[in-house]
Amino acid sequence: MPSEKNALVTGANKGIGLEISRQLAEKGFHVFLTARKPDAGLKAAAKLQKQGKATFIELDVTEPDSVKRAARELAAAVDHLDVLINNAAILEDDGGVLDIDPKEVQKTFETNTLGPLRVAQTLWPLLAKSDSGRIINVSSGVGALHDMESYAPAYSISKTALNAVTRQLAAALKSKGIAVNSVSPGWVRTDMGGSGAPRSVEQGAEGVVWLATEAPPSLTGQFIQDRHVIPW
Repeated sequence: MPSEKNALVTGANKGIGLEISRQLAEKGFHVFLTARKPDAGLKAAAKLQKQGKATFIELDVTEPDSVKRAARELAAAVDHLDVLINNAAILEDDGGVLDIDPKEVQKTFETNTLGPLRVAQTLWPLLAKSDSGRIINVSSGVGALHDMESYAPAYSISKTALNAVTRQLAAALKSKGIAVNSVSPGWVRTDMGGSGAPRSVEQGAEGVVWLATEAPPSLTGQFIQDRHVIPW
């Protein structure tokens, strides 16, 4: 049975991703912190190494070759992965749904929707070697269809599609013993969320870390916020 717990977090050099990594490192995980920019990623990993075991891996989720290289680097370091947290995302909306350039929607999908899919497709064999593999897709309440309004159409639609990716992966990986869930961290004070957001990064990360560590393995294919299932 695997002993050391390993987690990989995408987009982890700052904000919620960095805080998720910090909390997991404190809980004894070997955290593989990924980012597109090596300087920022190495600096973040060095900071985390004061609290636990952290290793930087360069990863751009929009580039298939980068995903493959990162997977090879991970597989050379560990024999299994317990937790994959797809956190990397962009919010660059410029305009409403009636005038937004579809190319902007496409660009957002590359990172927010297809990125997590690429990473999950590549890393699930390592997750299957865990005794309790988990994939956590960091989504958003603005991607929930039941009360969606006009806010940030590219971002919102990409998160709705990410939730569909979650459902597909959950169904496909259930027989492999891998739980897959979407999580909404809420509106958090980060570069993306802005200084007026009501939640701290610590609060935003808590629900993700709970899914990674304490949630029952039978919980899969759901949309979670604050440890509760919420409507799609």
